[in-house]
Amino acid sequence: MLVHYGYGVVGIIVMFESMGLPLPAESVIIAASLYAGSTHHLEIRSIALAAVLGAIMGDNIGYLIGHHFGYGILKKHGYKVGMTEERLMLGRYLFRKHGGIVVFLGRFIAVLRVFVALLAGANRMPWHSFLFFNAMGGICWAGGYAFVTYELGKQIEKISGPVGVVMAILGVSCLIGALVFLKKNEKRLTEEALREAEADEKRDEARADTKPS
Repeated sequence: MLVHYGYGVVGIIVMFESMGLPLPAESVIIAASLYAGSTHHLEIRSIALAAVLGAIMGDNIGYLIGHHFGYGILKKHGYKVGMTEERLMLGRYLFRKHGGIVVFLGRFIAVLRVFVALLAGANRMPWHSFLFFNAMGGICWAGGYAFVTYELGKQIEKISGPVGVVMAILGVSCLIGALVFLKKNEKRLTEEALREAEADEKRDEARADTKPS
C-alpha cells in the first residue's frame, strides 16, 4: 500500500491530525521515511513535501474552524476529539503569553500539535502571523523527521548481517527513547502551564470582583 498510496497517506493523515483529529501523523512520517531509506520504493523529497503540505493545509483549516466557531463549539463538542476544559484553559494561557512561538513549537509537541490551529483561531490570532509560524513549524517538523529518519534507513540498508540488525534496533530505540523523553517533559510542562493558567484565571476573576460597578 505504501508503494502506491504512500505520499497520499502521509499527506492526508498529517492534514487530518493538524485539523484536530487524534491520528499518528508522526509515526506515519517516520514509517514512510524509514521505508524509503531502506527500500528506495518511495522518494524522500515527495514524502517530506506531502507531510509539509498536509501540515500547513490541515492547520489552516483548523484555524478557520476555530476562528469562525470560537470557544463555544470547542467547549460543546471539543471533548469528542480530546479537547478538554484543561486543554482549552492551557491554550488560552499559552497564546496570551507566547503567541506565535506556541504555533511553531506546538508542531513538535503531541498534545499541542493536534489542537494548536483550533486554539489559534479561537484566540483570534492574526492569520498572517499564524500562517508564517505555522509554515515554519510544518517545514521544520515534517522535513526534519522525514530526512533524519530517511538517513537512518539508508545506513541500516548499507550494513548487513547481525551488525545491521543491531544497528537497526539501536536506531529505532533511540527514536523511541527521544519520543518518550519528549512526552515525559511535555507532561511536566503541561502540568506547570495549567497551574499557572488556573492562577491567572483566579487573578482575573478577583480583579473583576474588585472593580467598582
